[in-house]
Amino acid sequence: MCIIHMNDHFLERMNIMKLNIYIIITVIIVGWVLMSGWETINEDTKDKIMSKDKSYLKATFAGGCFWCSEADFEKAEGVIDAISGYTGGKSDNPSYREVAAGKTRHVEAVQVIYDPEKISYEDLLDVFWRHIDPTDDGGQFVDRGAQYRSVIFYHDDEQKQLAEETKQLLDVSGKFSEPIATEIRKLERFYPAEDYHQDYYKKNPLRYKSYRYGSGRDSFIKKVWKEKDNKRKKVSIDSKYTKPDDKVLKERLNALQYYVTQEEGTERPFDNEYWDNKKEGIYVDIVSGEPLFSSQDKFESGTGWPSFTKPLEPDNIVKKTDKSLFMTRTEIRSRHADSHLGHVFDDGPRPTGLRYCMNSAAMRFITKENLEKEGYGDYLELFEE
Repeated sequence: MCIIHMNDHFLERMNIMKLNIYIIITVIIVGWVLMSGWETINEDTKDKIMSKDKSYLKATFAGGCFWCSEADFEKAEGVIDAISGYTGGKSDNPSYREVAAGKTRHVEAVQVIYDPEKISYEDLLDVFWRHIDPTDDGGQFVDRGAQYRSVIFYHDDEQKQLAEETKQLLDVSGKFSEPIATEIRKLERFYPAEDYHQDYYKKNPLRYKSYRYGSGRDSFIKKVWKEKDNKRKKVSIDSKYTKPDDKVLKERLNALQYYVTQEEGTERPFDNEYWDNKKEGIYVDIVSGEPLFSSQDKFESGTGWPSFTKPLEPDNIVKKTDKSLFMTRTEIRSRHADSHLGHVFDDGPRPTGLRYCMNSAAMRFITKENLEKEGYGDYLELFEE
């Protein structure tokens, strides 16, 4: 009896120990899952809070040496911060030595935090394109290797669309004799670089300037983006293109022009001023006068509205999602006057494949003979034989 009792007691203790072990293991597993989930939730929440409270957005670009890219972006008004880092590879938390050695498949990149009320993603793309060699698929300037190649990492579908459109426009612009090699990829995860890389151009100005000068970056930029290009750029974003108050607009515009530009209206096809206009010149916003399209990019679409393959000044064009009429379309508005212009579709001819379908009432046409007189003399070169 004593032996049997001892065995029963022993088994009872063993069962209790097993139960305790199961409880401990369960607590550890549940805790690990909760902590992992909390870290993810906490990280996502921080991004949402920042975005909600401050209205800041993120954009990520790889343009070779991140010291240079960081400096270029931080000079743009509306950029809150540019963070040097690594992305595009498979390994977690890569170091500079690993990336520089080409072991991780990451590229040097910068993540830009920006205020969309002061600078648009399209503006950031413009900064990016103007500070790299987009035809180089083996690196950038003096820095060679896949870890220095140029890549646009998009955060959402809108960024992807804008990146692809600007790449296509640059490819057909004639600016470069070689095809555009810059990749466009979805951002997976961005790893900030070591502290000594952040704001390197501020912390080590002499070393930075010496490196940048020797890299050949600035000489390339100066050669490709000539002074007249910069002059044209300034024309497109000049503050002289403004929108008057509503009272002035109603006095200045006729009923159709006001309906189209201010109330998102649409004029009748084949019964508007420019649908079959074949003269040479440019089309400007009826409200602000900002340049929008060129006759050189106009084509017969058969729709009864003036149609273009691309904008004359992409910086003066704003795209918005339009879900009216039980469909989703891409609306086109002017940047400075915020006029409704029309919509863009992907059924256009080569080389862009786009059809910017505009309302004549939203634009004013200036013949090439009057460009100089009306203050658009910089565009005369477009019509020189």
